Amino acid sequence: MATPQRVESDLGWALGKVTRAHIKTAEGVLAGLPGGPRGYQVLAAANEGTPTQLALARKLGVDRTVMTYLLDELVGAGLVERRPDPADRRARQILLTEVGRARLCDLEQRLREAEEHLLGPLGQAERDQLRDLLARLATTVEIDGNPCQVAEDIKRC
Repeated sequence: MATPQRVESDLGWALGKVTRAHIKTAEGVLAGLPGGPRGYQVLAAANEGTPTQLALARKLGVDRTVMTYLLDELVGAGLVERRPDPADRRARQILLTEVGRARLCDLEQRLREAEEHLLGPLGQAERDQLRDLLARLATTVEIDGNPCQVAEDIKRC
């Protein structure tokens, strides 16, 4: 008969615990930003180019309706603007404003400092490796189902 493993060897337990710690850490840094962590992700993704609203929603796994309301808040705060896409007049490009770019730079720095504290038990090479491995995994896994339901399920963890 096999011997059960310790809970610390369970991937789900480890990911859940680190995710909850990261959420708590990030909430302090992102307080006051419209949309909180999702708002930050929109700013970061919009900074990568001139994505359309639909492309942003797909990349971030956010329901299109939720993305509309989130962008309304970010536009209202002067952080992003919507422009007609020259390639498709029905689509809207999402662009950072100068205020949005400055806010993103500030948030990136503060979030990185908070993450470094969270990753304190690891050496620098291990931190870099963990980030690289998670980024590679995150860009290749597919989540089936409604992204909003998946987000709610994660919150309950």
